[in-house]
Parts: sequence; C-alpha cells; structure tokens
Amino acid sequence: MIKDYIDKSNFEDTGFSYTLSLISGKYKMVILYCLMEFQVVRYNELKRYIKSISHKTLSNSLKELEKDKLVIRNEYPQIPPKVEYRLSPKGQSLMEILDQLCIWGEKYKNLS
Repeated sequence: MIKDYIDKSNFEDTGFSYTLSLISGKYKMVILYCLMEFQVVRYNELKRYIKSISHKTLSNSLKELEKDKLVIRNEYPQIPPKVEYRLSPKGQSLMEILDQLCIWGEKYKNLS
C-alpha cells in the first residue's frame, strides 16, 4: 500500500519542491535576508555584505530571484549606472519563513 502511494506521488508537484526551487543555492536566502534587513540595497553593497560570493554568482542569483519575482531591480539612467534591489511583495511573503529559520538556527547552533 505504501509503495503504491509512493509510486503515485510526485515530489516535483509539491509546494515544498516549488519553494526549494526558488530559494535553493548557496546564496539566495542570504541575499533575501540582506534585502529584508536593509530594504533597498545596491549591487556593490550586497557584494560587500556577502564577502565570499563571486560577482558572477551574485549576478546570476539576482537575475534568478528577479525572474522568480522575489526581487525587484530598479535601474536609474545615470552615469555611472545606479542599480538598486529590493524585495517584491512575493519576496516579502517569504520573510516570515526565513525569520523562523534564523530563530531555529540561533536555538540549535551551539548544541551540535
């Protein structure tokens, strides 16, 4: 019976799988958390905040977060170019979940 249920189940169709697809990767949750903390952040500020991230990884992560409508990118027509990032309403709706992950981590980080 359980085998039949497992055979008919499809993990890719779950809300859990969808959520993971949006925030998976080493830095996406860090970027989202940074935007939650600082509201509007420029690219170089993000780079300074996440010291270990490469320019390519930061750029790709921001593009994916923008494509998934979690982040809004505002580009200002000036020289030098000015680009700012902020959470979209959809991205803001994830913050309660990320905040709970932080609370859980603070509780258990010194216990392992």
